[in-house]
Amino acid sequence: MKRIKYGLIALCLGVLATSCSSDYLNLSPDSDSTPEEIFQTTKGAQQAVNGLSKMMSQQYLGNQWFNGEGSIKSLFGNFTGNDYQRTVYVSGLDKIANLGNSQLSTAIYDYYPWFYYYRIIGNANKILLRVDKSVGTEQERQYIKAQALTFRAYCYSMLVQFYSKRWMDSDNGASRGVVLRLDESRGNMPVSTLGETYSQIYKDLDEAISLFTESGMKRSVGNNFNANINVAYAVYARAALNREDWSKAAEYAALARNGFPLMANNDYLSGFNTPNSEWIWSVYSSEQETLYYYQYFAYEGCNSTSTWGTSRPATISKELFDKIPASDIRRSLFLDPKDDAYTAASNAAGKTLIARARRDYADHLQSNSSIYAFMQFKQMAKVQPGVGEINLFRSSEMYLIEAEADCHLGKYPEAQQLLVALNATSGRNPEYTCTKTGDDLLEEVRLYNRIELWGEGHDWFNYKRWGLPIVRKSAANGGNFLTQLAVTIKPTDNNGWTWVIPSSEVDYNTDILGSVEK
Repeated sequence: MKRIKYGLIALCLGVLATSCSSDYLNLSPDSDSTPEEIFQTTKGAQQAVNGLSKMMSQQYLGNQWFNGEGSIKSLFGNFTGNDYQRTVYVSGLDKIANLGNSQLSTAIYDYYPWFYYYRIIGNANKILLRVDKSVGTEQERQYIKAQALTFRAYCYSMLVQFYSKRWMDSDNGASRGVVLRLDESRGNMPVSTLGETYSQIYKDLDEAISLFTESGMKRSVGNNFNANINVAYAVYARAALNREDWSKAAEYAALARNGFPLMANNDYLSGFNTPNSEWIWSVYSSEQETLYYYQYFAYEGCNSTSTWGTSRPATISKELFDKIPASDIRRSLFLDPKDDAYTAASNAAGKTLIARARRDYADHLQSNSSIYAFMQFKQMAKVQPGVGEINLFRSSEMYLIEAEADCHLGKYPEAQQLLVALNATSGRNPEYTCTKTGDDLLEEVRLYNRIELWGEGHDWFNYKRWGLPIVRKSAANGGNFLTQLAVTIKPTDNNGWTWVIPSSEVDYNTDILGSVEK
């Protein structure tokens, strides 16, 4: 694997006031450039953009869980969702999974998304404010700005999913958004409304798309971690879906997936750790720059040598697994117990099921891997214990966004065709057909969203957007969740699943007082 050159600008925004004391540029080991030199040329400015990518795979706050974007997916997307669990109870796991930290302003889990995304936003702002003076071509400057704007828009779109209400509950965007820092200011600043926040996201993406087009530049082959125009389209599509802006969601989803055909079945079964034809954007990873046992695939990879990989594998909910047709290749991504014995309360496999798993999934397991019914074989480490690129957007999600938006627009034949393309034409389930309409069709889109994107960090975010309850059932009630995780979380619980603004921000930014709980 190659190592990217990057310039990483550590920004001390208000929320980061306790994290650093001055601005500096943290360069890759083979660079001796100074902060002043970085922005002298567009080559240096591009290294700073690469630094934004690198920030998505770093460890933060001295916490083994916080590994950049991977922890957003694992802790906040998977653990807290409806269809995913770990097989062995670990102290504190239920507090994370059951949203117990979402209303604790002093909890590090409440703080992390705020800290992490504003850190990237601050670095993107530094690039945007300096690149115009960098020596190089105008096309290079345009391309660099387009990438930085796309990163900033992505981060703001993620922040509002945590710290703001659902659009459906926002009084048409009048409720609280987040703090829109667009420069290097570190002082007091009030929150914007949710509507104003989405307006800024749209503005950034409109400008990014224009600049990508005007520059005429393309990202290098193999640099899937760099943003390009399709990434901007994809961020736009997801943001518009969350904003219930159905026409824009459908429009930009179609644009985003253009040129990114659905992967072949062999790729689908290869571990989700390397970009392929349908990966629009991913998180950089290299065996030369690894977090070892604290990296994403050390937690999520079924083949990882880590304790989480060998002793606490992830499982799909029995209820969702049972809805995957037998003719669907995605069913083979999980250990089907069939008629073999397993302990229902813990999913622990019996001897026959263990033997079958070791025979059929030998290349997905370590010799000391524990075997559980419904355990996943979808995600694997590429290099031990946790190296592998993490997909952020792929064209499958764009098919589902477009189909969901079409359902709300009453375009049922178009939504049906998109589901057929995703499921049957792709070869994932050659027997798939769809004739549903209305609410039944919308429910079908949601089902295949859960199946297609399982384990990729979408679970909780989708359920919040849909305004649906999370219902996890124990074995006694027909499910397979551990007792501590078998709970129902209603859409009205936990302030409508709106995470509180961390006390670290409130203590620093007094202008935010009065808007914290709105």
